[in-house]
Amino acid sequence: MAKRPHVLNRNLLGALLVSWVPFIAVAENRPPNFLLIMVDDMGWTDLGAYGSEINTPTLDKLAEEGLLFTDFHASVSCSPTRSMLLTGTDNHLAGMGNMGELLAPNQVGQPGYEGHLNDRVVTLAEVLRDNGYHTYMAGKWHLGHDPEYYPFNRGFEQTFSMLYGGASHYDDMNGIMEVESPAYYTLNGERIHELPATFYSSRSYADFLMDAIRSNRGDDKPFLGYFALTSPHDPLHVPEPWQSKYRSVYDEGYDALREKRAMAAKEMGLVPSGAPVSDMQPQVTAWDVLSPEEQAVQARGMEVYAGMVDNLDYHVGRVLNFLDDIGELDNTVIFFLSDNGSNPWYSEEYPGNAEGEWFKQFDNSPEAIGDSISAYAYGMGFAAASSGPLDRFKMTVSEGGIRVPLLIAGPGVEGGRKTNAFSYVTDLMPTMLDMAGIAHPETFNGTPVERMLGKSLAGLLAGEEEEIYGPEEFVGGELLNGKWMRQGAMKAVSVVPPYGDGAWRLFDIEADPGETTDLSVEQPEILRDLVQAWDDYAEKVGVILMQTD
Repeated sequence: MAKRPHVLNRNLLGALLVSWVPFIAVAENRPPNFLLIMVDDMGWTDLGAYGSEINTPTLDKLAEEGLLFTDFHASVSCSPTRSMLLTGTDNHLAGMGNMGELLAPNQVGQPGYEGHLNDRVVTLAEVLRDNGYHTYMAGKWHLGHDPEYYPFNRGFEQTFSMLYGGASHYDDMNGIMEVESPAYYTLNGERIHELPATFYSSRSYADFLMDAIRSNRGDDKPFLGYFALTSPHDPLHVPEPWQSKYRSVYDEGYDALREKRAMAAKEMGLVPSGAPVSDMQPQVTAWDVLSPEEQAVQARGMEVYAGMVDNLDYHVGRVLNFLDDIGELDNTVIFFLSDNGSNPWYSEEYPGNAEGEWFKQFDNSPEAIGDSISAYAYGMGFAAASSGPLDRFKMTVSEGGIRVPLLIAGPGVEGGRKTNAFSYVTDLMPTMLDMAGIAHPETFNGTPVERMLGKSLAGLLAGEEEEIYGPEEFVGGELLNGKWMRQGAMKAVSVVPPYGDGAWRLFDIEADPGETTDLSVEQPEILRDLVQAWDDYAEKVGVILMQTD
């Protein structure tokens, strides 16, 4: 796999951002390209366009020229979201009713809990490939580790993929825990056992994707480019100059950062100005109670995390610059989203790490965090700060776990807008097929497949519609026994231990996105209807709750 030397060129990046003009379609009757960018474990307020202090000029410009979503939702964790993104249907139908590595004994072997994409679904890549598209993928897969489930065998014709939930961002191939070390990587359907010494995840995935697109230039076929960055998922690794760029920025701690992010989101109109902010989780130690040494480690972790977000923004800019150079940018619809909210775990909390010998090889001192010798995750305090005005984080069905950034720009998008319309990750495949003029098949390879449950956003993108889901429609989900159901502004939610008590609560999410005021006593009939809707949903998609003894 060819690699090009990479040198930060800020003048080039600046020229790119200054020269962008609103996206327009330039080839009438030609199907659009799709660039689908998914980042990993990014909090709702980690981009400048959502209220962050982190420098993200490429994505902020994408938000300015496209449509920014304030009420877009995913699942609580990686692989279930990815299964819905690539199939347009519910994760329990697609084979990811639970993450494969977290299946409970009563779920193993059950339909919808295969731990990989099953043959009941057809992927976005399979449909587009069979309708004249090139299909390329670079980055995290997390939808099956065996060869028959590799992305190369689920519709992508050129792939460079990391199959696990997380791994080192450098060439050492360490996983996030011993049972996943070394991490699995594949190149065009074949497992590879070493990476180039120059490997860094965001840069190398961008390089591969650009090379793949370049390889078929001139045949006039549109393409799907799935750019599935593993950043900013832990371990927190980033090269210079990003590693040092945010030194001392977070010395005030996570309580102060959360307050700043929440205020910025209000000032930008992303949430109501009077929306209350929930209390910090009781498991989080107040910043001023930490020792200076503990504060130094925590702040350094957030500094490197911020550098990773800044760095991935730069590499997204490289890909957009490349598309502009080859004359494809104006015919490319760009989708940018995160797979879930910010990660509340420390690295020691992954199974086996705290008590095992394997984890002792890493140095998580402030001086080492960011280099390959470290394996650090920034924990619950800064995860809550990344959520800003929203409650909680990844692994929960609170808004901080499932509400994620979404930006869409390109032909067919009336840009320069924000939308408060509720939408869900299952809506993106229907949107792309609609924009490409392609029908979803009823069968694939002779096997009936599940229909898409999501809705096309095309009318919303074009400025022809204001809402996707009507006031009477229900949309909900489940993972790890956490349950949620939406109808209009109202959300019923059951957050299970260790982050909640499992009781059903009711919130007006439009007025109270921080989920601070439980309305279940005042409006019991609404809660009853939403809980019944969740029961109906669970029966329809085949939810099997984890049995915990």
